[in-house]
Amino acid sequence: MTSVMSDMLTITELARETGITARAIRFYESKGLLTPRRAGTTRIYTHRERGRLQLILRGKRLGFSLTDIGEYLDLYDADPTQHDQILLLLDKVNSRIEELKSQKVDLDDTLKELTSVREQALAAMQEASAQAIRA
Repeated sequence: MTSVMSDMLTITELARETGITARAIRFYESKGLLTPRRAGTTRIYTHRERGRLQLILRGKRLGFSLTDIGEYLDLYDADPTQHDQILLLLDKVNSRIEELKSQKVDLDDTLKELTSVREQALAAMQEASAQAIRA
């Protein structure tokens, strides 16, 4: 189905535009993150819903939970000054940064340990090969 107006899309068109499946869009609807208009049984997505979906996808890409994303989107509708939304965003972003820094430390430690294990295993293989040659 082709859009009647350029700022309105069907679920298929929105899925194609965003590179996700219609099923994923319906999932976000089921979580209350999107509320498209209806034309009979057809979902119609306006500029507002497209923007909300872009925020959802960006939030997911940055590692935020759907609950976090939903809180952010709810504030967007409730606070025309966006003051509360910006404060929430800063809080969530700061928390996410700290979480990622902690994960980075853990990853660095794990990489060091794995590198050490690899070096030990290679040394053991070389020693075993040397012993086999001497025998």
